[in-house]
Amino acid sequence: MLDTYHEIAVYIHRFHNLDLFQQGWYQIKITMNWEDGDDLIVGIPSKVVQYEAPNSGSSDGGVWKINDVDNSFATQPFKIKYARQDVPLSVMIAFNVSLSNHEVPSTSGVIIKFELLYASLSEKGSGLQASLSTSPPAAIHEFRVPPKALLGIHSYFPILFDAFHSVLVDTSIHISILKSVAQNITKKVPSGNDVDGIFVGKSCKGSDRVEKEVLLVKALLAARDILLEEAQKLSRAIDQSINLTDFISQLDDSKLFGSLFPANVSSTAIKVQRPKSTESHDSNEKAKIFLDFRSNGVLMSLSKDNLLWSAHIIGDQIHFLWNVFLKFHRANKTKITEYLRESWAKDRKTEWSIWMVHSKVDMPHHYISSRGDDILHHGGLRGKGSVLRKIIDDITPFYCSLQPSQAAAARAEQHRQSIAQMMINSRSIQDLQMFGDPLQVPVLIVERVINAPRRSYSGNSYFCDADQKAPSNIITEFKTTSKMSGAEQQARVLKIVVFVHGFQGHHLDLRLVRNQWLLIDPKVEFLMSEANEDKTTGDLREMGNRLAKEVVSFVKKKMEKFLRSGGLRTIKLSFVGHSIGNVIIRSSLADSIMEPYLRFLHTYLSVSGPHLGYLYSSNSLFNSGLWLLRKLKSTQCINQLTLTDEAELRNTFIFKLCQSCQDGYVPYHSARIELCPGSSNDFSKKGEIFLEMLNNCLDQIRSPSIDHRVFMRCDVNFNMSAHGKNFDTFIGRAAHIEFLETDIFAKLLM
Repeated sequence: MLDTYHEIAVYIHRFHNLDLFQQGWYQIKITMNWEDGDDLIVGIPSKVVQYEAPNSGSSDGGVWKINDVDNSFATQPFKIKYARQDVPLSVMIAFNVSLSNHEVPSTSGVIIKFELLYASLSEKGSGLQASLSTSPPAAIHEFRVPPKALLGIHSYFPILFDAFHSVLVDTSIHISILKSVAQNITKKVPSGNDVDGIFVGKSCKGSDRVEKEVLLVKALLAARDILLEEAQKLSRAIDQSINLTDFISQLDDSKLFGSLFPANVSSTAIKVQRPKSTESHDSNEKAKIFLDFRSNGVLMSLSKDNLLWSAHIIGDQIHFLWNVFLKFHRANKTKITEYLRESWAKDRKTEWSIWMVHSKVDMPHHYISSRGDDILHHGGLRGKGSVLRKIIDDITPFYCSLQPSQAAAARAEQHRQSIAQMMINSRSIQDLQMFGDPLQVPVLIVERVINAPRRSYSGNSYFCDADQKAPSNIITEFKTTSKMSGAEQQARVLKIVVFVHGFQGHHLDLRLVRNQWLLIDPKVEFLMSEANEDKTTGDLREMGNRLAKEVVSFVKKKMEKFLRSGGLRTIKLSFVGHSIGNVIIRSSLADSIMEPYLRFLHTYLSVSGPHLGYLYSSNSLFNSGLWLLRKLKSTQCINQLTLTDEAELRNTFIFKLCQSCQDGYVPYHSARIELCPGSSNDFSKKGEIFLEMLNNCLDQIRSPSIDHRVFMRCDVNFNMSAHGKNFDTFIGRAAHIEFLETDIFAKLLM
């Protein structure tokens, strides 16, 4: 049997620090082994190519090394001193994974383990190496190469490690199957007397003994074709030529396999590519056989020696192609990595969609009425005409009988059960943080709301002035006060994202969403708001004013920097809020000092925000806690959120602001800005006020006829089984905090 192995080449392009908590020396360690638990056969580092000289700032940390004890490879140690620091590594390491104890093609996948090693900055020389090699890894990120991908793949994949060691390691992987050594194999051509028994469908004696060799030949043919196709595809994608003309011109499988048969049969078969109707039945059969040299019938008819000879020749072809590709990759590493990264991003949208359920709903075109004869019972919704009518009819009578939050949870659980029955066997590299246990991944139910033109302009709408008036152009004002050069023609877009924490929160609470945003758009400027840290129990108006001042100061500082470095074309100002941070954001936008910046509003991401206050909350235990908090501490923001800060409901803060699921902390309908069963059956003044707030909020969202505005609701269902039963799960706090602590949620959301 011809010895074969998988060569798995891992190219590490760069290390980018997103959110490491500690300065220090870092190093990446790589090991490989078979998924089926055969620890005796592991990936063995076979060659290392340093594409570029190591970073001079890390020269005192040593160089990369191979450990023969555990067959691991470790990059050079490098220093990390600040956030968003780039460290180019530019190293290719090839592992040989033997197939000696496995079928060809393999039915087992390969696990690639990346370990992030850490040592203090004070360590140097031999002490540094000892500290890195003996300390436990700071973080681990594992990937699975499925069996289909082992025949050949060229793919980008990012190493992110975990929520406490958030980095981006740009990595690509390139795999093929190769033969180990050249062997003296001769071909044996059957005599003419054996032709009929071999080629006309008669049983071939001893064919069961060549089954492994047949599978080997077919696997090598597939690997060769994949490698050739992918090399040509990459060449076209990056617009760089790869010299394969001579190889392709000499590639002829008909000659390779035809030479293994008697001359009178092979020549007849090869010539008769389009047999005429007058030819004999036998000639037609022979022609059909030779038109597909890879069919089991043809290959099983060959002797073991001839199959091994064919495998040897194809193996030589793969070796040639593989070496040509590695040289091509070295000359075009950056362009290839960028292309593979773009392809990876597109493919992930499809691959990760198994955890998402998409639907569309209509935005109400009319004012949602409080009249009893206008009630439409559809999951607790009411209104004139079609209020949030489903476009795709995927809601069963069972769901309609539940509360909206219960229906969303039941729908997510049903989808999670369907995921458990899936057989995921693609050719993509699988991130085991997600595919290791697919049932632990949050399920996102995404509703895309089809926007309707705004019915009217609410008098206190913070979009009103931005849309109807012509506010002073602050960009023009800055240009006139700044010294400008000819660089204005190279003006850029200033993208700013402001992250606002919730009640008694910390400015880094939304760091996971921030990190995922930076992965998508590395050039964005972000502000982790600290203006209200330790100040979230007071007046929400004052919190909004403090945030507005903080945002204006930050925007002005970034505008001045942009104008000094090459010009500013426009601004895209986005906000992300968690819990009452969303109310603080809306309060800040209603502040007069934010008026010149409203025209630059771009994206708003609300995570579990009580936009309609805490009216009609169905969590009795949480309601009791709110009541107790109001009585004991007289927290002003709680009074405002429960609409008890004024005797007249229309004078309350939340009502005036509106004019301008698992998570039991925030009412489901309040976070989604929609009707709820409680308000549908309430014809008191409270119900009337709630409807006015809802309509005013929806008016803030509806787009003018000249604008295109996307509005999406997203229900997130976490698998809370690991939390068990405790007080946090009973009152809904566990899921409320899970938004901040689940890295995969942020990844899927962004």
